[in-house]
Amino acid sequence: MLDLLKQIDLFSRLSSRELEVIASFCEYIDLEEGERLFAEGDRGDALYIVKTGEIVVQKVAEYSEGPDTQLARYIPGNSLGELDLFNGEPRQADALASTDTTVLRFPGRDRDFSSFLESQPLIAAQVLHRMLVLVSDRIRSANDLVKENSPLVQELKKQVYRDKLTGIYNQSYLTETLQEHINKSGTPFTVLISKPDNFKELNDNYGHEAGDKAICLMARELRDFIGDDSRTVRYKGNAMAVILYSANRKEAYVKAGEIQSFIHSLDLSSLTGTDQFKLTASVGIGIYPTHNQKVEELLTMIHELPLMGRKRGGEKILAYKKRSKEND
Repeated sequence: MLDLLKQIDLFSRLSSRELEVIASFCEYIDLEEGERLFAEGDRGDALYIVKTGEIVVQKVAEYSEGPDTQLARYIPGNSLGELDLFNGEPRQADALASTDTTVLRFPGRDRDFSSFLESQPLIAAQVLHRMLVLVSDRIRSANDLVKENSPLVQELKKQVYRDKLTGIYNQSYLTETLQEHINKSGTPFTVLISKPDNFKELNDNYGHEAGDKAICLMARELRDFIGDDSRTVRYKGNAMAVILYSANRKEAYVKAGEIQSFIHSLDLSSLTGTDQFKLTASVGIGIYPTHNQKVEELLTMIHELPLMGRKRGGEKILAYKKRSKEND
C-alpha cells in the first residue's frame, strides 16, 4: 500500500512514517467489470488510486438513446477525485470499472476526511500544501498549453463563427473581425453586402429547399470567386458580405459590379430543373469610418442598401455619400 501511495504526487513527498499514517486511513475496494465507483452528484468524500484494472469517468447522456461521453480513463498508478475531496463539491460525472478493478480509497468508507485533518494536523498541512502546489501547476500547464497551441485555439474559435447552413463565416465573425481590425490598426475598410433581388420568386416557384440550396451554392461559390475565405461572410438570410481592406470608392464599385455579374451567372438548373431562372442582385457599399464609425451601425446601414436597390427595380449598386444618409 505504501508503494501505491508513494506513486501519486499528493503523497510522494511524505516520509515512510507519514505514509503509514495515511495508509491507516485507507482501504482497498474491489470492483467487478461495469460496477460503479461513484455516480454524478455523489458527495466528493474520497480520492482513489487505481491499483489494478481501469476506471472510466463518463458523463451520462441527457437522453436515454444518446451515447455517454467518456471524459477520462485511469490505469494503475493514476489517482482521481482529489479536487472533489478537498473542495467538498459533488461529483460531476460517473466513474465505473471497465474491467475487474481494485482501487485504494482515502479515506476509507468508515473514516472521515475531517477526522484525518483534526487528528493529523502536521501531515494534513503538508498534504494540503502539496494540493495547492499541484493545482497551481495544473493551471500554469493549462495556460501554457493554450499558448503553445494558439493556432489550434484560433481554429476552434473559428468554428464558432461558421454559418451552419453554408459553412462560410457568419455575422458574428464579421462584426468581431471588423472591430478587431479597428482596435488594432484603425485603418479604413470597405464592406460590400449583396442580396438577390428575386429570391422570393425562387422560393415561391421552386420551394424553400431549393432556396436553401441556392444560398449554399451562392455562399460557397462567392467565397471561391473572392478567393479569400476570411473575407466572405453570410450576413443575414440570403445576404452575403465581402470585406475589402481598403477605402477606394472606385475599386469598391468595380468589385460590386463583379459580384452582381457573378450572382447572375450562377447555374441553378440542378435546383430548379430549368436553366431559364437567373438571380439578379443589388449591392450596398459602406466605408469605415466615412459612413459610420460603429461597426454594427455601419453594417446595418449597408444591409439596407440592397433592399432599396430592389425597390428601385433591382440590379443596383448603392453607397451612402460621405457624412450623409443620402444614397447615390
